[in-house]
Amino acid sequence: MNSLEEKTGRIVEIQRNTYVIRFEDREHTGRLKGGFYGQETSNLPVVGDYVIFSYNPDGDCVIQSVCERKNMLSRPDQAKTGVMQYMVANVDYCFIVTSLNGDYSYNRIARYASVALQGGAVPVVVLTKSDLCPNVGRFVSEVETVSDNIRVHAISALYGIGTDELEEYFRPGITICMMGSSGAGKSTLLNAITGEEIMKTSGIRESDSKGRHTTTHRQLITLENGVSIIDTPGMREIGMAMSEEGIDNAFSDIVELMSRCRFSDCRHETEPGCAVKAAIASGELSEERFALYRNLQNENTRNYAKKKQISKWVHERRKFGVE
Repeated sequence: MNSLEEKTGRIVEIQRNTYVIRFEDREHTGRLKGGFYGQETSNLPVVGDYVIFSYNPDGDCVIQSVCERKNMLSRPDQAKTGVMQYMVANVDYCFIVTSLNGDYSYNRIARYASVALQGGAVPVVVLTKSDLCPNVGRFVSEVETVSDNIRVHAISALYGIGTDELEEYFRPGITICMMGSSGAGKSTLLNAITGEEIMKTSGIRESDSKGRHTTTHRQLITLENGVSIIDTPGMREIGMAMSEEGIDNAFSDIVELMSRCRFSDCRHETEPGCAVKAAIASGELSEERFALYRNLQNENTRNYAKKKQISKWVHERRKFGVE
């Protein structure tokens, strides 16, 4: 085979500056061509991307370009306030895995759902360890109020309860991204569905129900039936930035109420004819849900402003040849 022949493969893992490309059921190491450096971070390959690369049978392949994406999921980098972290690309479903113990958080589920919807993926909330919960129905009903645009399943991977409900998502050609806290049961769920020990698992600390880290980096696994699974490191917190549309999609009921306010610039405080305040007064909308919506939108606005300022600084430094 000609070493300069260009092929199309998929990024399945990234370790520092080394990329792992899957092509014809084999994995090849690769690096970026020089033209990538200095570009916007969003233009660099992420796990799930399809790329054009020059095949090299004797060493590293060279990634020439990233194919057009169907979508991409991102979040603000917690270590670099305002800088976006581009996580995965070309995802059909985002499994938001949360265990029914101390890990459960309505707020976090709403955040994950907003990120998934912003990125163009369908959020699927998977409530694990249902065998340890005496009132599963209450949690399912509560999560269903997060958004009209999410799906909810309660399962016990240990006893095989409810796992059959997830079979509809595991179709050839589908890509599923699994997100959730450490110890939420992502690896156990995947092992239960596939019937084999694909991912290592670890328990949780009984003192606080928090998990130990198992997955340390994003990686894509292709199952025998052609389904691709992207496992991600556990994230107990996920911030908002550049997610206005995703938040609005998650809270579409509130957006619809706001459109009915008498004044287009209604602040939903003391203005007459406010449909939001009327819905809260009637019990149609809870104050807690509206407060969560406003908090996420305010956080999104603050982080977006920081990102714009950082981008401006980076552009000015590059303009004057400072890296």
